[in-house]
Amino acid sequence: MSILRNYLNKIKPHFDDGGRLHAFRSVYDGMETFLYVPNNTSVSGVNIHDSIDSKRIMSFVVIALLPALLFGMYNIGYQNYMAAGEMETVSFVSVFAYGFLAVLPKILVSYIVGLGIEFAWAQWKGEEIQEGFLVSGILIPLVVPVGCPLWMLAVAVAFSVVFAKEIFGGTGMNIFNVALVARAFLFFSYPSMMSGDAIWVADDKILGLGNALPDTFTCATPLAQAAQGTEIPYSMSDMVLGFIPGSIGETSVIAIVIGAFILLVTGVASWKTMLSVFVGGAATAFVFESAGASAIHWYEHLVLGGFAFGAVFMATDPVTSARTEKGKYVFGLLIGFMAILIRVLNPGYPEGMMLAILFANMFAPLIDYCVVQANISKRMKRLTR
Repeated sequence: MSILRNYLNKIKPHFDDGGRLHAFRSVYDGMETFLYVPNNTSVSGVNIHDSIDSKRIMSFVVIALLPALLFGMYNIGYQNYMAAGEMETVSFVSVFAYGFLAVLPKILVSYIVGLGIEFAWAQWKGEEIQEGFLVSGILIPLVVPVGCPLWMLAVAVAFSVVFAKEIFGGTGMNIFNVALVARAFLFFSYPSMMSGDAIWVADDKILGLGNALPDTFTCATPLAQAAQGTEIPYSMSDMVLGFIPGSIGETSVIAIVIGAFILLVTGVASWKTMLSVFVGGAATAFVFESAGASAIHWYEHLVLGGFAFGAVFMATDPVTSARTEKGKYVFGLLIGFMAILIRVLNPGYPEGMMLAILFANMFAPLIDYCVVQANISKRMKRLTR
């Protein structure tokens, strides 16, 4: 590693002001800070630095997402071979390799397009390249169906990076979760590729890996089946383990729980937000089930679709969620309530979690403002006594 460090130090003067490559200063900074911790120090004033910087936060989140990503790859192969009736004749390696080859292009497209735009944007504005897309770049492929075309994914990534992030000022300034904006863009722009029965199982014909599935083959998600009044053909163990159709990273509750444990132990995510989402969702689903308005049990809502994934990885986004301690409870309860409300009352959109989180993102600043003002009022009353 010292060889690489020495090489970076050697070429650095070319990127400084007056160097022949000074126009690409932000590109050099981006690569250097990605490989090494910056050695910049404060030169004036009193400064307190947290040991967990943005780069470390992003790294922990990516690590926490790996269990969901790896299981999602396996589940893609599992669903395909089950649909083709060949699951008993293939090995674990073949099943995983199939899913790996299906997901890898989506991850590459997401990072190439997203980071390319961020590099170009930083060059244009003469600013440092930010690390925020390291997480968004892997989240976006995990929240889309496996049948989503690559060109469509590229358009959604470009839209979300520019209109949900950069125009607000970049990482730390965006109001809405970037990955969910990409999914929302796809859902409203190309609804046939984000909902329906034929997009949740990878087709060999598309991937070029073998025989194609029958043209008449369909496979709806459990939530879509429940919304259509069809009995869900999956057991509770299948729902928890994740052997069901769905977006790439959202099916396995076990993998998501492992990711949640990593986020909580490292202090990256707030348990208050996570817990409140599940409490709000469970309470709302229980009320609807008691009233006979829900087609599935209240606890099934918590393990189906993107509910668990959204509660762990989306709702806890430190940029777009509430930041006050009491506000985190309100923020999480709002997401859980809205997600179930949309699922139950809108059969045309059986998921609900995406819109619930985006809706709560919009109100997060207001929630924090109300909490802060309440604290100010309480302290003012103490002074006047």
